[in-house]
Amino acid sequence: MDIKKAIAQRHSVRSYTNKKIDGEVKEKLINIIEECNKKSGLNIKLFLNEPKAFDTFMAHYGKFENVNNYIVLIGKKDKGTDEKCGYFGEEIVLKAQMLGLNTCWVALTYGKRKIPYDLKKDEKIYCTIAVGYGKTNGVKSKSKSIKEVVKNDDHMTSWFRDGVEAALLAPTATNQQKFIFDINEDKVSVHALKGFYSKLDLGIVKYHFEIGSNRKCFNI
Repeated sequence: MDIKKAIAQRHSVRSYTNKKIDGEVKEKLINIIEECNKKSGLNIKLFLNEPKAFDTFMAHYGKFENVNNYIVLIGKKDKGTDEKCGYFGEEIVLKAQMLGLNTCWVALTYGKRKIPYDLKKDEKIYCTIAVGYGKTNGVKSKSKSIKEVVKNDDHMTSWFRDGVEAALLAPTATNQQKFIFDINEDKVSVHALKGFYSKLDLGIVKYHFEIGSNRKCFNI
């Protein structure tokens, strides 16, 4: 499976089997996270066989089941860190999909205080990603149309359309898709609208666009 197929096939999964992440899959997942930390300056952590963070009322309310593995997106309390977490977090999500794993972005429905990690004074947990072998592969979410997320759709090139189509497959908080693209003389811009976790979503969307368009368009 290549990364474009991962975009098409990856869906949010909240219920997991007891199969452990180990062997070559574990090693590759750890390497992916280490590479993203080096590129981003983030402090992303992988927790395996650790069920406490998802053994809470909120997690059960959010219909999470048997989440024993998760990835915590940790970064400094700086402007733009939430977008960076979205961008590199989604790189990990898609590469985990390529390893045969399932994932789900989790904003609030887990026990943040139960995570066995002591934050530094200048650090913050921005989001968490459940990861493991899902009981199902999830289902496709409803999506907006291209016209709803592009400011000026009269000047779309084929690569720009491909990028937007990939962006529309990006996971966003409560599937809100609060973003707008524009293109001016091959220069792409996208900004977040007001919404729950929309700045973190923007990083996810940018990563999807770059994969779909085969172009590096954003400085993150």
